[in-house]
Amino acid sequence: LEAPTSLIADTRAEFRRAALAHLDVALSAHGGRIVVDLSRTREIDASGLGVLVLLQKRAREAMVATRLRHVPAGVRQILALTRLDHLFEIED
Repeated sequence: LEAPTSLIADTRAEFRRAALAHLDVALSAHGGRIVVDLSRTREIDASGLGVLVLLQKRAREAMVATRLRHVPAGVRQILALTRLDHLFEIED
């Protein structure tokens, strides 16, 4: 699942739909994890963080891990400042 360049209030709804659909596909295929590619994401706000947390929560309820891949330094810093980094597996 590829996140948009700006994961903000204006793009939240579309990304949320795509993320939950991706989760549904993973669950039906008995997948063990959801991977969100943040390599293009340069901007994230509270609503974008909220979508990531929602995805992680729903995945965790189904015993599926959520991995964030290619997290830019700025996004990684925001995840750390908000103490949300511990919710996700993060890989480069």
